[in-house]
Amino acid sequence: MSDETKNNNPSLSVNEGVEQNNAINRKGLERFKNKGSSLSLDEYVDGIKSGNRTILSRAITLIESTKTEHRELAQDIIEQCLPDTGNSIRLGITGVPGVGKSTFIESLGNHIIDQGNKLAVLAIDPSSTRTKGSILGDKTRMETLATNDNAFIRPSPTGGSLGGVARKTRETIYLCEAAGFDTIFIETVGVGQSETTVHSMVDFFLLLMLAGAGDELQGIKRGIMEMADAIAINKVDEASEKAVNQAVREYKNALHLYPETKSGWSPKVTTCSALTDQGISEIWEMVQEYMQQTKENGYFEDNRNRQAKHWMYDTISNRLTEHFYDNPAVKKKQQQIEQQVLNGEISSFKAAQKLLDLYFRKMEN
Repeated sequence: MSDETKNNNPSLSVNEGVEQNNAINRKGLERFKNKGSSLSLDEYVDGIKSGNRTILSRAITLIESTKTEHRELAQDIIEQCLPDTGNSIRLGITGVPGVGKSTFIESLGNHIIDQGNKLAVLAIDPSSTRTKGSILGDKTRMETLATNDNAFIRPSPTGGSLGGVARKTRETIYLCEAAGFDTIFIETVGVGQSETTVHSMVDFFLLLMLAGAGDELQGIKRGIMEMADAIAINKVDEASEKAVNQAVREYKNALHLYPETKSGWSPKVTTCSALTDQGISEIWEMVQEYMQQTKENGYFEDNRNRQAKHWMYDTISNRLTEHFYDNPAVKKKQQQIEQQVLNGEISSFKAAQKLLDLYFRKMEN
């Protein structure tokens, strides 16, 4: 693999050197390795289903591509893989800055793998839509996970809107499940607009917090607390027992103020130290307890169905938005009409209508 290829696709370099599943068609894999070659639909699907992470990474790259032919191939791959999806635990993880999220993910991830599971770690990073950044920094801090045969870490997709990043992540979930990963972590980078997006694609939503950091609820919006199925107070090895107990009380009191959850699950508050692995196994047991309870009462299936429906309409909205802004007539006049709004010559509403008229007129022609 060339240095240029490594640099353009960090996930390939992280997984390089890992022994690949021999079930993949060897002839197809050799064609894939040759510069400029491409795999057929069947070779992609067979490679993913056999757990070949090199081919999985390439398929995810197709999902993230802006080229129409790549998107079409990616959709065909997803459809072929669909029967092998949906059988994972999807766990959303967010937390305040400095909470030790990377260390926590590595600690919990290693524990889950020790239990005989396969783990994929994905990310939703709103900043990547502006800065073209990724979670590669976090990735390099997850040293043991990054080299574990049963773990797969993928940086956040870049470019486009948050909705576009979310679409790519949702589609990546399907491919990871088809590749045999039975546990999927969806990490949010920072606390802000991405929590609702992640919540709409996971089964269990975990909020990481700190003890003894002054106002315990500072910086956490009510909506984020309300979405949490559990709050884990991390770094308890660095805080006093008094501060930890106070934090537990405050979070429990805060959670009691929220309406009863539709899942029938009472959100829990727990403590842990990812650095020493204290409380990590208990968190995984809690997640499994939640999964069992929600599968028994029917909420799990209902929630997955709601999410699938939401993904469909959200994809329509995002694709229409992309199509609108890619329209040549809109591109030509957008800046001029925007300036008219800033100059107070026309209202925002009139400006929007003018651009929409241009778009629909172009579509009719």
